[in-house]
This record gives sequence, structure tokens and C-alpha cells, in this order.
Amino acid sequence: MLGIAVNVVRLVIEYDGTSYVGWQRQPNGVSVQQAVEEALARVCGSRHALVSSGRTDAGVHARGMVAHFVVERLLPMTAYREGVNRFLPSDVVVREAVLMPDDFHARYSATAKWYRYSIYRSPIRSPLMCRYSWHVRGKLDTPSMRRAAERFVGRHDFAAFRASGCAARTTVREVFSMAVVEDGELVHVDVRGSGFLRNMVRIIVGTLVEVGLGVRLAEEIDEMLIDCRRVKAGSTAPAQGLCLMEVEYD
Repeated sequence: MLGIAVNVVRLVIEYDGTSYVGWQRQPNGVSVQQAVEEALARVCGSRHALVSSGRTDAGVHARGMVAHFVVERLLPMTAYREGVNRFLPSDVVVREAVLMPDDFHARYSATAKWYRYSIYRSPIRSPLMCRYSWHVRGKLDTPSMRRAAERFVGRHDFAAFRASGCAARTTVREVFSMAVVEDGELVHVDVRGSGFLRNMVRIIVGTLVEVGLGVRLAEEIDEMLIDCRRVKAGSTAPAQGLCLMEVEYD
């Protein structure tokens, strides 16, 4: 008996995470996954589970979250983009819908992820910036932050840079690159790596800010990576400054 043909569709999703409990479905509120799956069901006439490239926590944003779903009866790709977008709230949008090879997997096929964290450095708060950046009032020594950032690049045990509830089997990760970029009143921390532990980028940024404020030395990063205890690293930066920019595939 011949098997039923299936089609794998990849979605690239952009969202403002302010009003959501995160990407993944949860019992305590509305998630981005829930919003997209419900809109997709209205277009397809039946529910399809989305498999994402990863998760983002409550309040974290995404420019390029990737997810896939499997469907037997294929609709035009415009239905999965324009059609789904008709039923999505204004803070979530499908940017791209593409038919993929059968062996594509949003998570396991990914080769790298790029996160950007934005810091707003000004003595005066900004109502427009507060939704997408962390307001740091003190003067930041960005050259020291860059020297500290360089120490994270490579394959390390990032046990000191994960949240207490992280259930990852291993805490070893590889960071391909990390840049501290000045952009007027903003400082962006761009991190690209093979994968990240829960809150890893936010704890790294919190540590870099402490270096920038003169609370820590760049050289202390080496000890944190060796010691592996969370208490050695810096504070966790607020969620709203973090954005998943892109997920890369071969």
C-alpha cells in the first residue's frame, strides 16, 4: 500500500513578543505559536502543529523565527502567507512561506542562529525605545565590552550563563561570533551561534553591561566559563531588548 504524500511548508515569522507568554503554547496565556496555529487552521480548515526552530521567552521579539508544518493537501504558498496574515493580530506576521524538501526540519536542519540585543544608553528614558531595548543610564565603556565579548567566541561550557529552569542535556555550546555595535544612542550586541541555552544571550548581555559600567573586568569572563556556576556571571538582561533576527540553514 502506497503511503500518503506529505508536504513540508516552512514559515518565517516576525512578531512583537510584548503581549505574549513566549513562542511556545503555555497554559498561562496566549503564545505566538497559538496565534499562528489558529490562523493557519482557519485557512486550512483543520489544525496543523507548528514545529519551530526554537523558543523565545515572554517579551522576546523575533524578526526571523522559522517553523514548519506538514500537510497532505497543499494550498498555494500565498494562502500560507497572505491568507494566514488576514487572521493574525497586528503584532504577528508570516513574512515567508516556502515548500521544502521532505527531510527539512525547522530545528534540526538549522546550522546557526543570530540574536540581537539592543541597549538604549541615555540619561533620559524613551517611551518609544522602551518596548525594544534595555534602558541603561550609566556611561558604557564599549571597547571593554568588545574585549569581553571576544572571550565568549568559540566552544565553551556555558553553564554559568543559563537560567535555573534550563533542562538542556548539555551546557556546551559554540558561539561563532559576537559583536558590540554602536548605533547612535543604541548599542547592539549581535550573537551568532549553533544554539543557545535558556536566557543565555540575556545573561551574556547582562554581564557585558556590567563590564561596560566598570563593575567587572573583561578578563573575569574566562573564570566564569571555567567555574560554571550561575552566581559567577552577571544579571539577566530584560526580555524586551532581545530579538531573534535570523535562523540559518545550509
